[in-house]
Amino acid sequence: MRNTTAEARAALLRARPQVIIMSEAHAGGVRPLGLGGRRDGALFVPDRPGAATSAPLIVALHGAGGTASQMIDLLIESAETYGIILLAPESRERTWDVITGTFGPDVSFIDRALQDVFQHHAIDPNKIAVAGFSDGASYALSLGLTNATLFSDILAFSPGFMAPAQQDGQPRIFISHGINDQVLPVDRCSRRLAPVLRKRGYSLDYREFDGGHTVPLEMVSAAIVRFLG
Repeated sequence: MRNTTAEARAALLRARPQVIIMSEAHAGGVRPLGLGGRRDGALFVPDRPGAATSAPLIVALHGAGGTASQMIDLLIESAETYGIILLAPESRERTWDVITGTFGPDVSFIDRALQDVFQHHAIDPNKIAVAGFSDGASYALSLGLTNATLFSDILAFSPGFMAPAQQDGQPRIFISHGINDQVLPVDRCSRRLAPVLRKRGYSLDYREFDGGHTVPLEMVSAAIVRFLG
């Protein structure tokens, strides 16, 4: 665990849900974040939530070299079914900052994106998850454990490692990993992470499946049901 004061500050997300009597009227569907820059991201708003309903939110983080659309495509069916808003930011570079160095520009960008969502949509403060695949799963664990006062749940699909800057709070954690993963082998990744998380007292649902570096739909469904449960 990283524990320098400066890095802990750099890893903190400061945006928080606001009290919104009625969410602004937005047509359901996917739209760009519109925050500028070479890489941006996407927001999915389902048709289902009523105007006065506080919706669950998932911050969805792509893998190395990925884009927002990959995470939207992975989660959109469940999000539409259960009325979940999806925020899929894109990393400033090819992958997330802490993967190649330290927390910084990606945290700032995600914070801006969250602030925008919280200003325009009524979000349930008790149902905010950070999810990711591959490098995005490693970043979800790292960012989620660091910002456990914001995130109720962490959904990590085939993570490689975790590097939280601090640990404050007890988010529930879901991890899935393919036993035939050749990109991030399960033996040196999730099978090492799971015992550490359990030892530290986290509520962990850890599942392996017969497959490679992918996310089966049954793992998505299991993660979403636990998040909403």
